Amino acid sequence: MENNYIIAGIQQVGVGCMNFSEAWKWYIEMFQMDVRILEDDTVAERMLPYTGGKAQKRHACIAVNLQGGGGFEIWQYSERTPQPIGFEVQVGDLGIFAAKIKSHDPKAFRQQLAAKYDKVGPLVQMPDGTDTFFVQDPWGNFFQIVKDSSIFINQHTLGGGIVGAMKGCTDIDKTASLYSDLLGYDTVVYDKTGCFEDLQFMKGGDQQYRRVLLTHSKRREGAFAPLYGNSTIELVQALDRAPRKIYEGRYWGDPGFIQICFDVTNMRELEKRSNALGYPFTVDSCKDDGHFDMGEASGHFTYIEDPDGTLIELVEAHKLTIMKKPHIAIDMLKRDRKKPFPKFFFRLMGLYKVKL
Repeated sequence: MENNYIIAGIQQVGVGCMNFSEAWKWYIEMFQMDVRILEDDTVAERMLPYTGGKAQKRHACIAVNLQGGGGFEIWQYSERTPQPIGFEVQVGDLGIFAAKIKSHDPKAFRQQLAAKYDKVGPLVQMPDGTDTFFVQDPWGNFFQIVKDSSIFINQHTLGGGIVGAMKGCTDIDKTASLYSDLLGYDTVVYDKTGCFEDLQFMKGGDQQYRRVLLTHSKRREGAFAPLYGNSTIELVQALDRAPRKIYEGRYWGDPGFIQICFDVTNMRELEKRSNALGYPFTVDSCKDDGHFDMGEASGHFTYIEDPDGTLIELVEAHKLTIMKKPHIAIDMLKRDRKKPFPKFFFRLMGLYKVKL
């Protein structure tokens, strides 16, 4: 079936934190997430189903690494004390339990990180032989570094941005159909069951799991598609225990991996397909088909839940600010939505890297 919408790639993975500035500084130092796409310090009025039925003030930014890949949405409640995870997350727990970050040289990147930080795992191989290692940040979040030789704009760093996520499932086959049929992850890289060397660094890593790594057969299209690059979704099902839901009893935006977000075009066509598959929008920022204003940008965002309640955000950009001074903004609705942005625009963004 030919879809009448575009998935350009993974825009970002949300990372809830206790201290916004402290977290962003660490992610800049370790992963060079230093180019600000937007920053907002307002009230999240549209997320009531996930914020206790009350609009909550928060401070958030989207930051990227121009080497390529998606970004981080770093997120902190401004007037409510964030509630951290009340247990140690294990492999396969329900939700996103690790985000994937690209590196063209994982061995050298691991040596670099290990020289200044102690929670860095050994260099090992994924089930398909790809070099990988894990890093646990100071707040308990795991990042899987995976080999990816592509570089969007060379920043002379060893790491890049987000190229996927690992999420726990109770039924891999049911969950896989959502990512395949709606989001285009229609190719199985591997489907393996057993104990795995690369998971040993994480709690529960010595147990039995089924792992399915999905990627997309079609090249992604859209303004930001060359920046995002190729991506994967890895579904992991615990076989030796009942997994726990990472966000059980907590709010969207509390510490941990909040959601995975996809850059989309033609939201209403995507909604038709999502409804047909049994995944209605749980949040819709523009039910009247207007624009949701985020200061430096405007657009349309929605949410769906996968079969285990993991949040998937879908964002259609309408206006983007490339530079503040002089002010350069792009009306996305007036350009060919399949046409990539010129690298020149990204280089302009990179002139104002954040140093915290």
